[in-house]
Amino acid sequence: MKAWEIQERFGLDRLRFIEREERAPGPGQVRVRPSAWSLNYRDFLVVTGLYNPRQPLPLVPLSDAAGVVDAVGEGVTRVKVGDRVMPIFAPRWIAGVPDKEKLGSALGGSIDGTAQEALVLDAEGVVKVPAYLSDAEAASLPCAAVTAWSALFEHGRVTPGQTVLVQGSGGVSVFALLFAHMAGARVIATSSSDAKLERLRALGAWKTINYRSDPEWGKTARGLSGGVDHVVEVGGAGTIEQSLAAVRPGGTISLIGVLEGGAGPVPLTRVLMNAIRLQGVIVGPREAFERMLRAMEAAELRPVVDRAFSFDDLPGALAHMKSGAHFGKIVLEAS
Repeated sequence: MKAWEIQERFGLDRLRFIEREERAPGPGQVRVRPSAWSLNYRDFLVVTGLYNPRQPLPLVPLSDAAGVVDAVGEGVTRVKVGDRVMPIFAPRWIAGVPDKEKLGSALGGSIDGTAQEALVLDAEGVVKVPAYLSDAEAASLPCAAVTAWSALFEHGRVTPGQTVLVQGSGGVSVFALLFAHMAGARVIATSSSDAKLERLRALGAWKTINYRSDPEWGKTARGLSGGVDHVVEVGGAGTIEQSLAAVRPGGTISLIGVLEGGAGPVPLTRVLMNAIRLQGVIVGPREAFERMLRAMEAAELRPVVDRAFSFDDLPGALAHMKSGAHFGKIVLEAS
């Protein structure tokens, strides 16, 4: 079978498309043949060595995929041959809070990921694809969608009528907009592109702000809303100060990404004096994924797919992600 592998050194130009031996599933395992995969910014960081420069190599990247079960091992009852499934981000994280062992099972980081033509996975670490979704749409869900869902509902307890602020138009932010709008919340969306802001409004954004023309967008968001209840923070050090300006006293900031830097000063006095909850979010367990799928299926909510690349053009897809031109999720499809 074909697989993508980071070999002796990190870098987009160091990815190699190789032949790997196909394995049969053992007890409690399933084999899945993906027809679609999706990218997350984490994958770009992993491939370029910015996620963990000490990551042992070689490594198969990516955490997201969707496909069909074509073999099951002894004792498997959760799924059967022919089922369409997706892997969860960390196959040992079924429920509860994360710990070192659960997070140590994260695909495409701690262990080989999904960028291969056949996956052998723990049966407990897969979930069924809702029938109304295509494989490309389903492949976009395991990391970005579960992260957005966890931020808003597993941790944030967002309710109808509240105000949520999302940053940009990447996978997590677009999912957060879709989920918050579905739940009856008002969404303020930011972007540096007026064209993207128009698309965000079409998806349900209540108000939009161009952060390039309005560098004090946090103050603007606060003025529009009287104080944002929940900020989905994907920028990190470069945006946290504006997020703190936007959020109301007692509100929540879900820290998810570090697109604008992972280190920098944080005005802790403002956090303290306004009783702001600063919550780190790293995807979520299988149980959260399943709750999210039930809500999506009830609303027939569809992911936003930006562009599909061929599976054999992973470097091109990652370069497209690096450019920042995408809106929603970048996917790969089997040739």
